[in-house]
Amino acid sequence: MIGIQRSQELELGIISILMNFNSAIDEVCDVLKPEHFANDFNRMIYVEVASQIGKGQSCDVLTVYDALREREVDLQVLNEVSQYHAHSSGSIGRLVKALTDRYKEAQLGQLSHVIADLAGQSGPIGDRIDKAQAELSKLSDTGDADEWVDAFEAAIQHIDLLDKRESGEIVGIATGLHDLDELLDGGMQRGNLVVIGARPAMGKTALAMTLSLQVARNHNVGFLSMEMPHADVRDRQIAILARVPMSHIKRPKKGLEYDKVVDAVESSKYLKFRVSDKSGLNIIQVRSKARALKRRKGLDVLVVDYIGLMNGLDSKQSRAYQIEEISRGLKSLAKELDIVVVCLAQVNRGVTERANAVPGLQDLRDSGAIEQDADVVAFIHRPIAAKPDLPPEFLHYGLLRVAKNRQGRIGDVHMFYEGEFTRFSGWEGMPPSQGVAKQSAVGRNM
Repeated sequence: MIGIQRSQELELGIISILMNFNSAIDEVCDVLKPEHFANDFNRMIYVEVASQIGKGQSCDVLTVYDALREREVDLQVLNEVSQYHAHSSGSIGRLVKALTDRYKEAQLGQLSHVIADLAGQSGPIGDRIDKAQAELSKLSDTGDADEWVDAFEAAIQHIDLLDKRESGEIVGIATGLHDLDELLDGGMQRGNLVVIGARPAMGKTALAMTLSLQVARNHNVGFLSMEMPHADVRDRQIAILARVPMSHIKRPKKGLEYDKVVDAVESSKYLKFRVSDKSGLNIIQVRSKARALKRRKGLDVLVVDYIGLMNGLDSKQSRAYQIEEISRGLKSLAKELDIVVVCLAQVNRGVTERANAVPGLQDLRDSGAIEQDADVVAFIHRPIAAKPDLPPEFLHYGLLRVAKNRQGRIGDVHMFYEGEFTRFSGWEGMPPSQGVAKQSAVGRNM
């Protein structure tokens, strides 16, 4: 009974302030919702007051009475409500917080019954825990953060960020390819969508695996393998870490060096590398899996192999529309979770018909939205894969062309490709010059 009386006092106080100081709604409009009012009469009054102020009208006792006269609202009662807490607008924030806290207390009490019901249900316990946590997260979302920051406040905050960068407290996520990290000003940046495109058999997955295993030494990596099953991913993992040929892993009788494999397995113990091989995911499912992984184990880099194997939410929409939906969802996910999302993508077949076979932004398959949404777009090209008759010095050469870098330079990264181990590393010395289009490494992509 005391709780009900206290809620009534809070509700009347808020409405009174809003009727006398219309501008006070700016302080609470992002937080206060009609469902926070337990009393039906108070809720009706608040909705009308908020509606009138929202339309830019002057709101007071008479305007509310005129609007609600047909609902038999008494003018004297409205006048008493108006005078309940009319002396100052300064306390509305405190009153609203107290009211919303009481609302959440009531919701938490109801949720306890829902959680008890989930505990008694059948089905995977992980799914039931996710449902419970999703409901709890709704209660913890206050929604009262001020999104607008003035220039001076932002500049002061940014000085703190610069200090943390200088001290090494905040650094990019290093890929292990020194030249690429230099182009990206220290490595991949959180909140970014990084797209790696190539034609089939150029090494998209090999590069993604190489980078993932390197990053996983210090950061949490989630690898969504929609193309390869777990067994194939682990084959590549062993080949890269042990530096043993894939052919020996597939056919151990050819001379597999088990001591190297055992060392690779042992080193895997220290890697924060986790794989899911579920295929045909849509953006909602990817978001759910990423959030769950971040909550349970941590997540700094999410690799999607590859965007062409993801499903759209509406199968009746064009593929271009679906890819646009997916790419924007991946970019939003990177910002929301403060992670790097690395997404592999196919490029159009037409690139192989050009004299310069290095892909460009125009070659991304299915949708230009990938180019627009990505912060970094890079393309893999191995000249000898396109022209097998090139000289032997091209045997291990691979080019990674950074064609878009929203916050920095574009340019070429020269790589050493070891096909038998399905791994890339940095190229030492001068790269082969024949058959590779040149591009300045000091340009800037705005």
